[in-house]
Amino acid sequence: MTKSRPVRPALLSRRHLLAGLGSAGLLAPSAGFAQTAAEAPKAADAAQPRTLTAATAKARLRPTPPVETEIWAFDGATPGPTLRIKQGETLNLKLENRTTAPLGLHWYGLRGEAARDGVGGFSQPPILPGETGEIRLTPPDSGTLLYRPLVLGGSSEPCGRGLSGLLVVEETEPPAVDLDLPVLVTDWLLGDDQSLQPFVLQGNPAASAGRLGSWLTVNGRSPPLPVTARPGARIRLRLANACNARIMRLRFDGGKPTVIAVDSQPTESFEPVRSQLPFAPGTRYDVILDLPVEVGASVNVTALIGPGLPLVRIVTAGEPKVPPAAVPALKLNPTLPAAVRMQDATRPEIVIEGGAKLGDDQKLDFSGLDLARPWLVNGGVGSLDSKSLFSVKRGTPMVIAIDNRTAFIQPIHVHGHSFRLLHPLDDGWENYFLDTVQIPERKKLHIAFIADNPGRWLISSTVLERFDLGVWTWFEVT
Repeated sequence: MTKSRPVRPALLSRRHLLAGLGSAGLLAPSAGFAQTAAEAPKAADAAQPRTLTAATAKARLRPTPPVETEIWAFDGATPGPTLRIKQGETLNLKLENRTTAPLGLHWYGLRGEAARDGVGGFSQPPILPGETGEIRLTPPDSGTLLYRPLVLGGSSEPCGRGLSGLLVVEETEPPAVDLDLPVLVTDWLLGDDQSLQPFVLQGNPAASAGRLGSWLTVNGRSPPLPVTARPGARIRLRLANACNARIMRLRFDGGKPTVIAVDSQPTESFEPVRSQLPFAPGTRYDVILDLPVEVGASVNVTALIGPGLPLVRIVTAGEPKVPPAAVPALKLNPTLPAAVRMQDATRPEIVIEGGAKLGDDQKLDFSGLDLARPWLVNGGVGSLDSKSLFSVKRGTPMVIAIDNRTAFIQPIHVHGHSFRLLHPLDDGWENYFLDTVQIPERKKLHIAFIADNPGRWLISSTVLERFDLGVWTWFEVT
């Protein structure tokens, strides 16, 4: 099976916009901080262990009023530092937990050892308040990885308070660009006094949709993130969604975007359909953005929320440069399978049910909903005592049907593996690998991969309130 086609982003229906997105009180964007090529972060010395401290901090999330919000931060900032290593190097960290919650750091995009997947209470014990845990990773693949806390039953609050960051595993031969720019989008639920609103999960009807914030930040600042670059410059954007629950789409205005990697894995380069990309929590894209040759041109990356919210604004200034002739392509990952033998595949199914219903007036109806267990996965909730979804020998081809019987889009993340999204007619697959996929409301999609990474792994919701309420299952590769 070799047929493929370009990305076709899932359309956001009016129903979903009303039920899950909305404008959520987002204000008009204002200036944050500018970053130029000279300010791009440099690679860290991977041989030297470093301490990453999670603790309380204060940040000015909105431009007005000039009030700081008490948050949780890595090394005093949100997002945390962009960690950089070369492919094949080892990242040595000591995570010091000075918060009041148990922590575990999951690395979206890591296909390493199961014991280092970073899910507290599942793959390893959580790091308790006041304790320090050791993290040692040797990512087998290059790419843009997202790190944020995952702990069974306790992920929503640490992330919603600001704990997240990026790990960049640089290619042996990275493409030539004028600026390599990490862009991390975070969602905050703020009150009128700019304080974070309480985190109430059990018995909270809003947990059915997830914690939708009232304000977005980009790299911890008010959007849009301003960038100045020469006309004709080439920028590599590393885009990641670290929101608890906010599902959106991105639109590129004014430049030429080309996707070179999805969810940490290189892909055959393509231009997004209608210059748009779906952007769910946990999703990452590497996009080459070629700027116009005109001085004073404006290029925006816009979140399609309400009337549209510019997240990044790039203005060209200075001496124009001759634009590159062709968009660079990353080398495809040779360790990922070119094909999956569908006829030999094991075929389990995941059925997601529950959540609020949508009435004829497009409002959420919580009547009859068990608020203690608002979501069900195959008739139950994720539990360490539950039976595995499947247990297979290493090298087994898998085709998993994910049946979303709810009124919400369900972003689902497969840990430790990269998969193909199959076409609805089972006549091929998309030409990119994923580790996170959006299952539209009341739809069923199929994913395919080779179970080639030994250990126990989660399949989990990236909407963290749903994850905490049991929207996960697990599988085993022996």
